[in-house]
Amino acid sequence: MENVLTLIADPEKAGLTNGIVAEAGAALNGLGAEIGTPDWLAPGIACDLAFAGAALEQAEETVRAIAGAHDVIAQPSAGRRKKLLVADMDSTIVAGETMDDLADFAGLKERIAAITERAMNGEILFREALRERVALLKGLPEDALEKTMEQVTLNPGAESLIATMAANGARTALVSGGLRYFAERVAARLGFDSCEGNRIEITGGHLSGKVEDPILTKDDKRRILVTMAAERGLVLADTLAVGDGANDLPMIQAAGLGVAYHAKPVAAAGARVRIEHGDLTAVLYAQGYRASEFRA
Repeated sequence: MENVLTLIADPEKAGLTNGIVAEAGAALNGLGAEIGTPDWLAPGIACDLAFAGAALEQAEETVRAIAGAHDVIAQPSAGRRKKLLVADMDSTIVAGETMDDLADFAGLKERIAAITERAMNGEILFREALRERVALLKGLPEDALEKTMEQVTLNPGAESLIATMAANGARTALVSGGLRYFAERVAARLGFDSCEGNRIEITGGHLSGKVEDPILTKDDKRRILVTMAAERGLVLADTLAVGDGANDLPMIQAAGLGVAYHAKPVAAAGARVRIEHGDLTAVLYAQGYRASEFRA
């Protein structure tokens, strides 16, 4: 069949049942759709329902209304496995915001976190928000960067997402509106093929409070996605983008599979595909990978 709807549970709870899948099938039937036999990608966690005869967004919203605490993704069956992944870093690949954690060493975490939140919600321009936050860190010892990196934790499923896609021939890029210092180390840890981020100036072993130009913005994230696809002879339908904030929305909307991951309201509202309950392995299930295919 031409379309597929995937139901995905939080793997820590594994609460997806045959009953919920049957309800989803009945909801699709109610839209006049023909459905196939449920195909379990992971017992209790992820299941595909092939269907035809209903619009994707209508099918997705109808099933989401009865799915409870489960993610629902409807998409064309063809071309599900993407050949290029561009991922945001903070609050997507890693837990929390590295800039906010760095600010903790200056006793400014709450103040800087408030600016970060406004930027991620699209309330203020990202470029100005970054300059303002970095300026507040002027005089912070350079080793605070290393100490912050030691505290960085990956979001669940990040390792499987990158390793599995790489093992299947996809290119992966980490593109952060935060600091390149952290992006380089996270990218190396996970095996990303490339990374981008903003550089801060360091003078005499201390942060100068300045960001080096050019500053990577939401438009640059989209440009990187489009450019990398073109360089590899890929159409945008072959690409995947995942992020959580307003500065990720242009690349999410441009990608063949654009995923708002536990996203801020503006990103969630602007993205058709949302992961609100599962971890990053949900991005693999969305591409039709079975749990038995995951790499670590």
